[in-house]
Amino acid sequence: MTEKIDVSNSDASDWTARGFDAEIGLQYKDVTPDAVRAEFTVTDKLLQPFGIVHGGVYCAVIESVASISGQVWLVNNVTPDGHVVGVNNSTDFLRAVKTGNMTAQSKPIHRGRRQQLWEVDVADENGKLIAQGRVRLQNITES
Repeated sequence: MTEKIDVSNSDASDWTARGFDAEIGLQYKDVTPDAVRAEFTVTDKLLQPFGIVHGGVYCAVIESVASISGQVWLVNNVTPDGHVVGVNNSTDFLRAVKTGNMTAQSKPIHRGRRQQLWEVDVADENGKLIAQGRVRLQNITES
């Protein structure tokens, strides 16, 4: 069984990406109930056959950052025993990228008792927006 991330501690220096996040090199840098910032470096294994980042990478990064954002907010504001699950991910790919360092930054659109909606921007090292997505999360508060 994979070890779960302890979201009661919002100090990003204590966080390490696990599972698929680790495979794509996602590193959490800032984690608060109101925003999460994570970074990853484009490597050959993230490219599709035409030499640009595979769109699924952006979808996965956006889903992960939104989910961590929602989870941290939920345990700090609703219930320490709850968790979130993604129910919709809509990601737009705005620029093709072949190399570089990327930053993903979340911001809340809606945070309610049952659902949350988070927007995540993925930008390159020059601050150019590369992809943007919205993820709707279901709050699971019952055991």
